[in-house]
Amino acid sequence: MTNPRPNPLKLLLFSRYGNWFVTALSAIACSLGVWVRLPGMVLAGLTPDWPLIWVVCWSVNRSAWQGALAGAVLGFMQDALTEPRPTHALGLAIVGALTARLQKQRFLKEDFISVALIVFGMTAISETLMAVQWSLLTGWQEQSGLWVRDSLDTIWLNHQNVTLLSAIVSSLWAPAAYLPLTLWWRKFESDRPEKRQD
Repeated sequence: MTNPRPNPLKLLLFSRYGNWFVTALSAIACSLGVWVRLPGMVLAGLTPDWPLIWVVCWSVNRSAWQGALAGAVLGFMQDALTEPRPTHALGLAIVGALTARLQKQRFLKEDFISVALIVFGMTAISETLMAVQWSLLTGWQEQSGLWVRDSLDTIWLNHQNVTLLSAIVSSLWAPAAYLPLTLWWRKFESDRPEKRQD
């Protein structure tokens, strides 16, 4: 009996390069997923924050600097696809670093319920950083040298609604990204170092 020749496409897909390709493709899909509006995915006009969900999924088993780097890259990708001011990179980099630190301290287990809770909290942090940036961009009047109270009030009132709704819808959809990505990345655990370094 002769051994069947291995499929070269299968060998490439299940290699380290295939893992990098699938990881990059999933990050791009999550960046583009912001515009997908399927039934049950929209809550009061807001969709899940897929880039944030991807950064949390990535950072759960990575070091803080890897999480921050992934967050910054996805943030700059989101800035390139939308408006670069205020930047998404700051919030997503902090989310990546904090998620990695949470898991390193083992405050939460690694399961989809914990990831949904992490996504809920990290959405609040990311949206708050966006509101701070909006306040700095629109609240300060250079001519008078004063803060404009009306624009600050509007920003922070909208921030409350947007943060709560975005956190709810993102945490409900987080397992949809977490489960397949985690199953894929677990196949390639040998690619990651045994101990994470900070």
